[in-house]
Formats: sequence, structure tokens, C-alpha cells
Amino acid sequence: MAEVPLEEWLDAVNREALVSFPTDTVPALAVRPQAGDRIYQLKQRSQTKPLILMGATWSQLRPYVIGPAPDVAQWQQLANRHWPGALTLVLPASDRVPAAINPQQTGTIGLRVPNHPLARYLLERTGPLATTSVNRSGQPPLETMTAIAQTFPSVQVLSANALAQLYPALTGQPPPAADRPQGSGLPSTVARWTGSSWEILRQGAVTLQI
Repeated sequence: MAEVPLEEWLDAVNREALVSFPTDTVPALAVRPQAGDRIYQLKQRSQTKPLILMGATWSQLRPYVIGPAPDVAQWQQLANRHWPGALTLVLPASDRVPAAINPQQTGTIGLRVPNHPLARYLLERTGPLATTSVNRSGQPPLETMTAIAQTFPSVQVLSANALAQLYPALTGQPPPAADRPQGSGLPSTVARWTGSSWEILRQGAVTLQI
């Protein structure tokens, strides 16, 4: 694992290198959307499993989906109710979504805004990133920075000094220890828009009233 200052971490994102950051669920493995194939290679991930596009706000993610105004209003209503939070919305994809995120080109894209101040701080600066959990495909998600370091030494993460500066400014608290879970460990709930209603694909941390 390459521990780097904030500016070098942001530069790594711009160079389409793989990075990791904490979220409210489990740490994210992330990359620029057009370089999503790097995640598939590192994780040995099946190309039938799309990546999630994570952003800091709904407005940041809005260009990646398309639909009639009444549908968009329903999407935004649900997003406003549960974002930031552990809810992934699977919506019709616009032509802004690169094939590297969804190799099977199913016409949809999963979107999420994490309820984690550091994650949103970083995403505000990078723009939306293609993300997934940090693990080999089929293995449990890695929840600590120590485990990520041991398993994926090439992935860029923020240094202890950077975290020690950012966490107090963003949360008023020190960062969690590197050998402690960085989030709840619970997966996000995944809901797909069917064209007229929501279908729950995975029940996770958020219980929807739909």
C-alpha cells in the first residue's frame, strides 16, 4: 500500500491509478470511471458485476442517468431521503457512463453518496469515481487499512499524517486506528428502478419504505 499525502492521492486519481478511502459501510476501491477495467483486473472480478459510481452529491451524479422528468423526480426524492447513506440506486444510464464501469452494458448504473465526511470531501475534489469493496472477488470485504495494506500494496491511500489532519477538521474526531474497521461493515441496500416502482436487489443497512 502506498501511503501518500492528500495532493499525491488526488494526483493518483487524476493519473487513473487505483485508490482507496473509507466510507460509511466498508472502504472503497476506486478509480476514474473510464479506467474501471483496472478494478476488474485487480479483484479478478466477473465482468457481469457492474461497478458503483460514488459521488459527493446527487447533482454530481445526475448527468450519469437519464429518464423522463417524473421518474427523475422520484429518484431524487428517494435520494434526498436517504443520501448521504448506505443506499445504492440502480437507474437508467446516460451515455456519460463508460463501458468500463458496466462491461455487459445493461443500460443501468448504480449510484451512491456515502454518509462519511472524508469520503464526500474527497469525492467533491475528484468528481464521481467507479467504486467497489476492497477484496479479491468472492472474498469478504476488507474493513481495515492494515488488511488493505497487506493484500493490495499498490493501492494508493491517504497517509496517517493526512488522516490526522483531515479527520479532526471534518468530524471533530481523530481517525480510527489502521487496524480497526473503517465503517459499519454492513453492505448498502440496493434498489433498482423498474420504470414504475422500486425493486430491492439487496437488503442492507437501509430499510426502504416504498
